Amino acid sequence: MNEHVALMTKFYDALGRRDWQTMADCYAPDAVFNDPAFGILQNGDPQLMWEMLCTQAKDIRIRFSDATADEAYGTGKWVANYSFSRTGRPVENHIKAYMRFANGKIIEHTDEFNLYKWSRMALGLPGLLLGWSGFMQRKIRQTALGSLEKFKAQKAAGSK
Repeated sequence: MNEHVALMTKFYDALGRRDWQTMADCYAPDAVFNDPAFGILQNGDPQLMWEMLCTQAKDIRIRFSDATADEAYGTGKWVANYSFSRTGRPVENHIKAYMRFANGKIIEHTDEFNLYKWSRMALGLPGLLLGWSGFMQRKIRQTALGSLEKFKAQKAAGSK
């Protein structure tokens, strides 16, 4: 196993344990993240997103597989099983991860998954009827980013 496959494995093993500190340590401080739910995150927000998701998750199971990497890039597949916090509905999200590395850290991370399939599982009937639409997908992103902003504000208030 090369060092980047080991880093990716460490990252997803930590996610399965809800160990956001280890996940944050796998990222470079200026890492960039992108996925269909949050869009592009940077300036420390990727690390905060994982902290938020890990601390708020009640149940999560992660299966990571098919990792390949060279000196700069890596890919892998992962499946997340959890109950969506807003509805309690079970989700099984199949995700393809793309990562770029420098100096032993993740500097770019893109997770690709079908947001419509996710919305059908997580939201039920509204996701089934509207999850394919740009309107609903923008609403999902606005809600995700709003949750992250609220989490950041709570952390900032708690550190004063």
